[in-house]
Amino acid sequence: MEQRVLILAPFGRDADVIAAVLHNDARECMACGDAGALATQLDAGAGTALLTEEALANGHAMNLFAWLERQPAWSDFPFILLAAPSLSRRSARGLEVLERLGNVVVLERPLNSETLRRAVTSSLRARSRQYESRRLLSDRIDAQNALVQLNDSLESRISARTHELASANNRLMAEIHERAKVQAVLVQSQKMEALGQLTGGIAHDFNNLLNVIMVNAELIARVSSDERIRGMATTVKRATERGAKLTGQLLTFSRNSNPDLKAVDVAALLQGMRDIIAVSLGSGIRYSNEFERSEMWTQADANQLELAVLNLAINARDAMPAGGELDIRVKTHDAPDETLRQGRYVVIEVTDTGSGIPPEVVSRVFDPFFTTKPVGKGTGLGLSQVYGIARQAGGAARIFSEEGVGTTVQIWLPWRERVARPIEAEAGAEASATGDKHVLVVEDDGEVRAMLVESLRMLGYTVTEAADGQTGLQHLRDNHPDLLMVDFAMPGMNGIDVISEARKLRADLPVILATGYADVDITGLAVKRCTILRKPFQLDDLARTVRLVLAA
Repeated sequence: MEQRVLILAPFGRDADVIAAVLHNDARECMACGDAGALATQLDAGAGTALLTEEALANGHAMNLFAWLERQPAWSDFPFILLAAPSLSRRSARGLEVLERLGNVVVLERPLNSETLRRAVTSSLRARSRQYESRRLLSDRIDAQNALVQLNDSLESRISARTHELASANNRLMAEIHERAKVQAVLVQSQKMEALGQLTGGIAHDFNNLLNVIMVNAELIARVSSDERIRGMATTVKRATERGAKLTGQLLTFSRNSNPDLKAVDVAALLQGMRDIIAVSLGSGIRYSNEFERSEMWTQADANQLELAVLNLAINARDAMPAGGELDIRVKTHDAPDETLRQGRYVVIEVTDTGSGIPPEVVSRVFDPFFTTKPVGKGTGLGLSQVYGIARQAGGAARIFSEEGVGTTVQIWLPWRERVARPIEAEAGAEASATGDKHVLVVEDDGEVRAMLVESLRMLGYTVTEAADGQTGLQHLRDNHPDLLMVDFAMPGMNGIDVISEARKLRADLPVILATGYADVDITGLAVKRCTILRKPFQLDDLARTVRLVLAA
């Protein structure tokens, strides 16, 4: 089929004469009755076509011209036009026909058979080179596709682009463009990771400062008899509590994905997030909450759940650049289908009135690195993180969206019974922690250490202090304290290193690990009686924790 010669010469015996000449060279010829029939045969495949000039007169060639416009990029089909003798200048219509045919050789009649045969041979050779180029290009595309399959995140994009492109050159350009996008996403992801680490370090140091201010303000309020000074101290304490809330949110942003699944009241958690969500949305977006019940409990990592809701709020804000509404509703519902285990669930619904998501994109929004935002405006990790947090808690994440209307994202979390704080049990344990007790404090920050020592002494404890782990271990050997209180982030030996060495000396020594980081995990430590005290803490928190640990 690729070497066929098509003939469009509908008048007289021209088609038969041309075919007879070309049969001498064993050419496969096919005569076509009109331009429409010629276009149909071109779709089936051919090497060249001979046309008489009169066959294209009076607009008969529209079907042929339409075929030329839709031929693939690799194709430049060759024509041989048998023209009448040019006794005068060719008409504008004739010139237009020649221009639209593109790759055309004009032979004036009468012509001898040798000229015709050579013209056909030359056209067929040129068409053969086009077919060969197409075949070689199709080996190259197959090799590219094999490489693309190595990267799952690119496979669907490259595949979609490949089907849309009409030429191999455009396919190659699409691959280069996609790789540049992925590189930009990776750079952005690395930048966000570095930013998270920096944020965690800054928040830790800030927590130390807040802790010094907070506890000293409480100490002033307790020892001062001046009502005015006590009022000032209370004001300072309230301000540091606000700062502590801010650093808590920063630490949530920077924490590792190490779930700490505990009982969480989702209603209370979201009520506590109102301020940071409102600040993140800005003044142009109206924000509201709606709770089906006053308490709705689940088993989840509270910090990660806060991060998931905050991610959804920020996504909603970006989808409403001109303003709009964000509603967060919490309700309970039975498992809707077999994708979730049977039972009752707490459902967090985050609904915005933004631009919405196209239907062909919705199924991919939870994929890692997939984003509809411009390069540099998003990592493509926000929604995948929401999905992962929900799955870690035994639930799921779902999304419903309509372009121009808005988007709703649901987080399904397994419902659990209400958890009451065992106040009575704690009170009994605290009451049993009586008598003179000796506390060893290991803290590298001098101001924080001084605050801890002063606070513990005011609470009635004997205190020994150390500025580093090695000194603390020596005091442990010499003084035999009842309790070790150690900071997590210290140069040389960190808090966990100190605890590990201390256990070799005193396997039953109770320990309080004080930290301003959100992602400290002691589950890997083969130790007992180790309690984490999060900075910044209040004096009452310190007193209660020490009493409970000593009494345990």
